[in-house]
Amino acid sequence: MRPLHAHQPQIARATRGFTLIEIMIVVALIGILASIALSSYQSHALKTRRYAAQSCLMEQAQYMERYYTTANNPMSYTGAVLPAATCQTNLASYYAFSLISASQAFTVQAVASGTQTSDTNCRTLALNQAALQSSSSATASTTGCWP
Repeated sequence: MRPLHAHQPQIARATRGFTLIEIMIVVALIGILASIALSSYQSHALKTRRYAAQSCLMEQAQYMERYYTTANNPMSYTGAVLPAATCQTNLASYYAFSLISASQAFTVQAVASGTQTSDTNCRTLALNQAALQSSSSATASTTGCWP
């Protein structure tokens, strides 16, 4: 006959659950995956807002072209003011839109503000009457901001 205590360690081991080390490893892995996911999400959010601002600049440039051909003083950008577009309102906490106009030229630009300033390479986006797209960082002109 076998002693009863010989089977007890095997039964106790099978019913005891997770150790603290195992739980800490799982928590660490979840933390690593979450930090990677959050970083990726923030990067995509910056790019999405940048593309939305570019789209808004194109809409404003189209408005300026309509103004050029239909204003009281035709064939001039003098006196033009950007309309309060929906895209401009939606992006107000991320970009400040402005217009620089002369008689025969204009530039609409979007300057990053708030959390969008994390987009360090593309802080200022601009579009002019010749459809020339430009961008700049805090210190220099950059490329690769426009698709």
